[in-house]
Amino acid sequence: MLSRLRHPYLLLVLTTLFWSGNMVLGRAIRDQVPPLSLAFWRWAIALALVLPLALPHLRAQWPLLRAGWQAVVILGLLGVGGYNTLAYVGLQYTPATNAVLLNSFIPIATITLSWLFLNKHLRALEWLGVLLSFAGVTAIVCRGDIATLAMLSPNIGDLWMLAAVFTWALYTIGLQWRPVGLNPMLLLAAFTLVGLAALAPAYAWEIAQGKHIVISAGSLAGIAYTGIFPGFLGYVFYNRAVAEVGASKASLFIHLMPVFGTILSALFLDEIPQIYHYVGMTLIFAGIYLTTAARPQAKTP
Repeated sequence: MLSRLRHPYLLLVLTTLFWSGNMVLGRAIRDQVPPLSLAFWRWAIALALVLPLALPHLRAQWPLLRAGWQAVVILGLLGVGGYNTLAYVGLQYTPATNAVLLNSFIPIATITLSWLFLNKHLRALEWLGVLLSFAGVTAIVCRGDIATLAMLSPNIGDLWMLAAVFTWALYTIGLQWRPVGLNPMLLLAAFTLVGLAALAPAYAWEIAQGKHIVISAGSLAGIAYTGIFPGFLGYVFYNRAVAEVGASKASLFIHLMPVFGTILSALFLDEIPQIYHYVGMTLIFAGIYLTTAARPQAKTP
């Protein structure tokens, strides 16, 4: 049984399942756990779990960590302090189905920002892929009604989710400047400490506004899930799988998130996908396929 749990493809499937569940759960407990509270305690739990794995490497790798502190701070703010916080805020207002489908736009957002800020050259096929994916996002945000776009009245939750998507895209681009040679658990611990330091005053502000966690078995279990599974195990599983099959193959499994997310939303939140969801998902996937096909195949490490 344990040997099967080490299989890289099973680890990748479990990782995408955990991350999809994160969106669904964030929506399910929105009335019991405010978004900043959920983000703070998710990462507090993850930090408690990762520290025993990170601390043994701290003394030997402290010079590397100190030399790359600027990148650690920026990436910690984006990846830990930013992405999930924005997503949890968005889930206060938009269905989990929308959130997971918009989340699948991350590869296209990353390519777009690379073109804007890093002067990445896009081939004609990549441009077509970007445009198709943007059309898919528009279909979801507008709920299939273009008049919504014309009146500039999209769901505010979808806009928060798009902000999360572009924050993660920036984080992805920024990873190329992370300190090289750092143990992955030490790097995760450093990112998490930075993110928690940024979230702490925001969490305190939320409490001052009278928004508190409603203590119940469901809310506590939900918080624990976000910290243990997507926050900690998802990262560990993903990194182990990438080490075995390479980043190119591993990244393809992220496209399972809309599938898992849509199924989980239907099962646990009674969110029935509409035609515009399928149209948007098809266009986004078509865009991802075109941009992937247009790029040279990367060698698997």
